[in-house]
Amino acid sequence: MNNNCKVSFKNPKIVNFGKKLLLNLEHNDCSTKPTSQKGILIMKITIKNTPSATLQLLIIPIAKGKNFDKILAAIASTTAVPLDLLKQDFKGNARETHTLYYTDKGKSKRLVLLGLGEKPKFSDILSTFRSFTFSKKAQLPTKVGITFIFENAPKNIDHLLEAAVNGIIVGRYDIGRFKTDEKKDKNFLNSKATVEVIVDKSVSSIAQKAIEKGNHIAETQLQIFDLVNAPSNKKVPQVLADWAIKSGKANGFKVKVLDKKAIVKMGLHGLLAVNRGSEFPPTFIIMEHKPKGVKNPKKVGLVGKGVTFDTGGLSIKPSQNMHYMKSDMGGAAAVMGTMEVAAKMNLPVHLFGIVPATDNSVDALSIKPSDVIGSYSGKTIEIIDTDAEGRLILADGLAYMEKHFSPEIMIDLATLTGSAIRALGTVAGALFSNNDDLAKDLYDCGQTTGERLWRLPIWEDYAAQMKSDVADIKNFSGRPTAGAITAAKFLEFFINQHPKWAHLDIAGMAVADSEYASQKSATGFGIRLLIEFLSKVG
Repeated sequence: MNNNCKVSFKNPKIVNFGKKLLLNLEHNDCSTKPTSQKGILIMKITIKNTPSATLQLLIIPIAKGKNFDKILAAIASTTAVPLDLLKQDFKGNARETHTLYYTDKGKSKRLVLLGLGEKPKFSDILSTFRSFTFSKKAQLPTKVGITFIFENAPKNIDHLLEAAVNGIIVGRYDIGRFKTDEKKDKNFLNSKATVEVIVDKSVSSIAQKAIEKGNHIAETQLQIFDLVNAPSNKKVPQVLADWAIKSGKANGFKVKVLDKKAIVKMGLHGLLAVNRGSEFPPTFIIMEHKPKGVKNPKKVGLVGKGVTFDTGGLSIKPSQNMHYMKSDMGGAAAVMGTMEVAAKMNLPVHLFGIVPATDNSVDALSIKPSDVIGSYSGKTIEIIDTDAEGRLILADGLAYMEKHFSPEIMIDLATLTGSAIRALGTVAGALFSNNDDLAKDLYDCGQTTGERLWRLPIWEDYAAQMKSDVADIKNFSGRPTAGAITAAKFLEFFINQHPKWAHLDIAGMAVADSEYASQKSATGFGIRLLIEFLSKVG
C-alpha cells in the first residue's frame, strides 16, 4: 500500500455535476450490496463513472499538492466563484470543509470541498471522512456523491476508497444505544441513504473490491463498537458467546462454546480462577474459518482476552477510571471481529479464534494474593496480584490453541497492562514476538492501516523476574518497571515453545477520545490490522 495517496483531479475541469463531472467519461454502474448491521439496512454504495442527475450533494476530497491550484481553478470556473476568494477560504488542510452553492440551468447545486491535508495516509483519509460524516450526518441529504478522479488512480485508488467508505459508514455511529429518547432517522441517517462513488471507468473493478472491503470492515466495526462500549451488565460472558454464535451462522464460520461445566471438565483452571468471584459463569469461545476453494491454507490462531469487566479482584483498582474497565474485552472484540470479516471476505487462511470470557469481580470466593492455581497446560501459577488476571485466561487460551489446532502462526491480543500505555501512550500498541519475520510483518501492516505497533523486547533477562518460590511461575513480577514485558514473558511460558508467536498489548488503543463521545469510546483496534496481515499471509 502506498500511504501517500495523491489526491488531485485528472485533467481537472468540472462541468455541471448533475450531468457529468469530467469530460470524456462514460457511464457505468457497479453497485455493491447494501451494508447491514443487525439486519438493519445501513446504506447503499454505488460506483459510477458520472454523477447522477438526482444527486443532492457532491463531495470533492482535495489534498494539498502540485495540482491544488488547478483543482480550485476548475471548481471556481464551474461555480462562478472568484478564484482568489476561493483560495482565501479553502486551504486544503486536514478536515477543513468549505461549501459552495451555485445554479446550473435553473437548478440549485451544492459542492463540499473536503480537505485531506498534505500527503494524507490511509488513517488520515479514514479519520477525515469519519469526522466529516459524524459532524454533518444530521444535515447531509439522502443522496450524496463523492468524486475520486485522481492522478495515478490505478496505484492508489483502492486504498483511498477503502478508507473513505469505511470512514463514511462508521461516521454514522451513534453511541447512545441505551438512551430512551427516540432516534430520528432522517436524511443521511435513514435506511434509504445512498452514496455514489465516482471513479474513472478504468478502475471500476478495483474500486468495487475496495468498497466491498471497506464495507465489510465497517459493518463489523459498528457491532464491535457496541460490544466494547456496552456496560458490563449488558455484556456478560454469555453475551459474547451469543454474538459469536450469531455471527458464525450469518457469515459461515464454525463456533463452539464451552459452558462452565465443560470448562471444568476441560481443566481450564486459569479461567476458572478468575471467574471465582463472579455471579456470571464463564464461557470459552472457539471459532474456525476454513476458506472455500483453497487447498492447504496456512493455519493461524488468534486468542483474545475477554474480561467483560475488571475490578482488579481483591487487588482492587482505584475508582477514578474503573468505569473504563468495561472495555477490558477489547482483545476478544478484535478477535471476534476479525473472524467475522475473514469469513465475509473468504480470506485464504485457515483461521482459529479463541476467546476465554469472564469478569474479574470481588467476592468471598475470589482468588487471593499468595494462592497457587493450576492451568490448562498443567503448569502451576502463584498469584501475586489478582489484577494481573487477563494473562491467566490467556494462558489457558494459548495452551488450548497450541495443543488442539497447532497453528503455524499464533497471535494473542489483550488490553493487558497499564505499563504499555505508560511506554507508548495512545499512539501504538505494544508488540512482542519470538519471531523477527512475524514481528516485521505485523509492524508493516500497522504502518499501512494506521493501527500502529511498536516492538518491545522479551529477552530472557526478564524471565527471572517471573520465577516463583512455590509454583512454576508467578503472575506478576511485583516490580514497578517493565510490566508489559514481564506480562509477555508470562504468556510465553504457556505457548509450548511455539516458534511463531506474537503478543499485542492494546491497552492504550482499544478505547480513545473521538467525535463519538465526551469520554473515551471503542476504536475497534486490531481488526483492520489483522485483516491486512491475514490477507498477506494467505
